Amino acid sequence: MQDTTVTKIDSRHSPKGPEGQKYLASGINVSMRLWENEQPSDAKELVSRDYETVGFVIEGRAELHLEGQMVVLEPGNSWVVPKGAQHTYRILEPFTAVEATTPPAQAHNRDA
Repeated sequence: MQDTTVTKIDSRHSPKGPEGQKYLASGINVSMRLWENEQPSDAKELVSRDYETVGFVIEGRAELHLEGQMVVLEPGNSWVVPKGAQHTYRILEPFTAVEATTPPAQAHNRDA
């Protein structure tokens, strides 16, 4: 039988990950997380992750460096980071965005 359970998450009570992300709703195959009021910073070290990420900018600006390319992310923009792609972000202005990851980033220590 298919699971028909409704899951509701109040972000005020969401657990936080090691980089400050808030974990939101999570299913078996996809999860959401919120990056809230991230402060300007230099680009971090390049990483590749064992999951695909799609995101949407709520406010602020950031650079996404992905496999030798760079795009500026602004409110209303969305993006994709493919599984295994070398990437990093540089926050330009206080930044808030929501991301969905598949499979869920927080499972099996994938986003550490």
